[in-house]
Amino acid sequence: MLMTNTIAPATPVAARADGKHRIETVSVVGLGYVGLPTAALLASRGLNVVGVDVKQEAVDRINSGAAHISEPDLDIVLSAVVRAEKLKAYTTPQPADVFLIAVPTPINADKTADMTLVQSALASIAPVIKKGDLIVIESTSPVGTTERAADQLRRLRPDLTFPDTLPELSDVMMAYCPERILPGQTLRELVDNARIVGGLDHRSALRAREVYRFFAMGKIKLTTSRVAELSKLTENAFRDVNIAFANELSLVCDHLGVDVWQVVKMANLHPRVNILSPGPGVGGHCIPVDPWFIHEALPDATPLIRHAREVNDAKPVRVADQITRLAGRYKEPVIAVLGLAYKPNVDDLRESPALEIAHILAERKLGRLLIVEPNIEHLPKGLAGLPNVEFVDHHEAVAEADVVAILVSHSKFRNVDRAALASKVVIDTVGLLQAHEDE
Repeated sequence: MLMTNTIAPATPVAARADGKHRIETVSVVGLGYVGLPTAALLASRGLNVVGVDVKQEAVDRINSGAAHISEPDLDIVLSAVVRAEKLKAYTTPQPADVFLIAVPTPINADKTADMTLVQSALASIAPVIKKGDLIVIESTSPVGTTERAADQLRRLRPDLTFPDTLPELSDVMMAYCPERILPGQTLRELVDNARIVGGLDHRSALRAREVYRFFAMGKIKLTTSRVAELSKLTENAFRDVNIAFANELSLVCDHLGVDVWQVVKMANLHPRVNILSPGPGVGGHCIPVDPWFIHEALPDATPLIRHAREVNDAKPVRVADQITRLAGRYKEPVIAVLGLAYKPNVDDLRESPALEIAHILAERKLGRLLIVEPNIEHLPKGLAGLPNVEFVDHHEAVAEADVVAILVSHSKFRNVDRAALASKVVIDTVGLLQAHEDE
């Protein structure tokens, strides 16, 4: 293995009996929550994996055999493949047979897609791609991204042909294959979940399927790149609309003095009704972002998708207003905020509505704010160092608080002292305290 971050000369690739090059080396560009587990799994199947990330600190940590993100069992797999010299991380791309692009795709202030990181990743690999290579974009992207990627690479590498203009015969193959994982269960879901592979041509889709078959046990369905791109966006937009309905319903229930959890439970007894649970908002990198990519494509025809996003984006402020109103009963209120992560049992704070609520409360300086997040070691930027904010465990927070806001249903919160809560003002935004017995 190369031990420096330099571009190595391309090495000959062994040919298969059917005339196609064997896949021996895979480059994963972007070693975050998707890229690093994918790289580790590919390496565990015997492939040589080149990981690429712009953050030197992440590269150094990975090369020591330790993950820079928290994910169950990832450190075990990563340590083994690094020790076996099957995975090496760099800050610059190296030659490979396959390039997987797994960088973030955030949104701009105007809710349009920010494709800067994808474009930068493509530009970075352009000097080292060669005839016979496959490029797969995994980053969640607007429809047409794979086609635009081919156009970008063609301008950077006019000596090579691409499948959008020379289908089935191009020098370089290109496909789109979105991830479908749940943080906290990433390794299992990468193996078990079905995958959608959308090629710019059929040859590219078939080649990409070969790559995922190294570790994926779920069905791998072949389609076009546009269908694959829109399918991923549709999955998350569907969930966002369903959650927005539940969140609107929770506002109605609060107004009417009705238990929303009981309403949802009773409504879901209907065999064709499946209302999702309400919450303090919607977090994570996917659901709060992906629906905007559909809306961007045809704004006038997607008011439902836009409204769902607006409903869910507004929920953290509504929750913060509710906490503020109830805390107003006390001269110097002590408010416990249980949870900062965007979902249960992870340390991921990306787009977290709970974190947004904590920031709003801290800015309002209502009294003492006791922050509880069992999956991180210290307060995040923006909360750390504030004079009215303390980082404590949930036992201390509940014991001292006048108002308890449950914002994330972490498993550790399920053993909270119910007797202690009886004397508190409790805002349970996630239904943690609801009985689970069938009645």
